[in-house]
Amino acid sequence: MKDKITLEKINKYFEITEKALKEVKKNIIKGKENYAKEIIDMVENYLSDAKHFKNKEDYVNCFAALNYAHGWIDSGVRMDVFDVKDDKLFTVK
Repeated sequence: MKDKITLEKINKYFEITEKALKEVKKNIIKGKENYAKEIIDMVENYLSDAKHFKNKEDYVNCFAALNYAHGWIDSGVRMDVFDVKDDKLFTVK
């Protein structure tokens, strides 16, 4: 089942992305608040889209939206908008 997008996989990635979002919200680098707000807004929008697709049982688009959401988080981490160290949740330098 490694080649299938299952509900279990969807739930796992929701959990990871929501945990990462909570973490970055607490660790915004001073002076980068405007960038952080834009990134967080995009993450929340993609998470909302993912929930919509999950409710429609459209797991492919749900998984895509979750990946976009987490990609936005990782881009903020890489651009030093967020000060986080957890290499399990983020792509850290």
